[in-house]
Amino acid sequence: MSRQSLHASATDLLTRWQTPDPHQDSLRHTILAFLAAAPDGCLRESAAGHITASTIVFNAARTHVLLTLHPRVGKWIQLGGHCEEDDTTITDAATREAREESGIAGLGVIDELVQIHTHPITCSLGVPTRHLDLRFAAFAPDRPDGSLPEFVQSDESVDLRWWPIDALPENTEHPAIPELITTALGRF
Repeated sequence: MSRQSLHASATDLLTRWQTPDPHQDSLRHTILAFLAAAPDGCLRESAAGHITASTIVFNAARTHVLLTLHPRVGKWIQLGGHCEEDDTTITDAATREAREESGIAGLGVIDELVQIHTHPITCSLGVPTRHLDLRFAAFAPDRPDGSLPEFVQSDESVDLRWWPIDALPENTEHPAIPELITTALGRF
């Protein structure tokens, strides 16, 4: 059932999404066409490409962003990954991935797309494929003393850190991450 519900939720999100620009709208149409032709397109077993779900995590004050140094990509990127059979919706997948990779248990992902991105990668399939990444935003509560939220680095990450949004590390995925930050902060 979740295979169908993931597909339906991805299609619904993309259909109702008001894109911020013509480039995102073109990608939206491309991914919708892919989903129309690929009933298993939300699962990693779809070797031609598959939907992934990710989340850009901000602190409540919106001054910092939590990024992971991805072992395969070798750059600082947002949290996220593959959809799983037990995810009911794409937002569920993004939430699960953000919680697993940050250790922030109460992290809630906003059920609205911020950005979409597509990129070639050799992922866990071991063959070249394409990730069709649906990107969300979440805001982690700052601690009572105003300091940044605590996190727990998972074994899926080489490193995990809070970065000031105006001082990202040099090996951040550019221009995707700065654009994702700007778009998310402009919407929420």
